[in-house]
Amino acid sequence: MIRVDNIACINNELAIVWSDQEESYISLEALRKACPCANCQGEPDATGRVVRPKVVHGAGSFMLSRWEVVGGYAVQFMWRDGHSTGIYSYDYLRRLGAN
Repeated sequence: MIRVDNIACINNELAIVWSDQEESYISLEALRKACPCANCQGEPDATGRVVRPKVVHGAGSFMLSRWEVVGGYAVQFMWRDGHSTGIYSYDYLRRLGAN
């Protein structure tokens, strides 16, 4: 399983070094807009239909305050506007960095 060896915020990008020594660079704006939480991406209702909320980004939305590794499989990012509910799996982060 691929793991994160190192994460650094460089200007407006997140740089990730993976356990296989590959590197990913993701703009902070793209990272935030890809937040996988239900508040950002929606969640299924009783019939299974996903209701996507209208997400408005404001001051601090694309400024990263800090991050924490969650278990051995994901990273949780805390943004300057207070948003922090998205948990990004390593696989998801790797796919974001490949774009």
